Amino acid sequence: MRQLSCIKGAMAGYTRINIKDLENMAAKYGRKGYEARFAGKPLELKESGMGYQKLDPNHRMGFGHKHEVQEEVFVVISGNGKFKLDDEIIDVKAWDAIRIPKDTMRCYVAGAKGMELLIFGAPFTKKNDAQLEQGWWED
Repeated sequence: MRQLSCIKGAMAGYTRINIKDLENMAAKYGRKGYEARFAGKPLELKESGMGYQKLDPNHRMGFGHKHEVQEEVFVVISGNGKFKLDDEIIDVKAWDAIRIPKDTMRCYVAGAKGMELLIFGAPFTKKNDAQLEQGWWED
């Protein structure tokens, strides 16, 4: 594992990290088929949140989720796939940005070449804000 380097600007007050230096939380919890790295705390974010996910080819997330408080924006930075948003399934490709309201159940699957995502939202504004449903999207 790469060592996390966090750089703070003395005058400008910025924080810089390399997302790939962050711990892969999927691996930490024994999840296979994807990477999940969360940058909110390392970047010292107070009003927003950020994450990175990389899904292996044809990998589907094993659960759907929605939030009680926060909306999210997913940006596909490479590859392609599909998102299921409540009862609607949409195709996505590199550089598509999808805003998902707080109370919309969501899940996604990578296409044949995999998919990389940047995810933007709010910080944990409320404990247990996310509602998870295992196996929510199955064919």
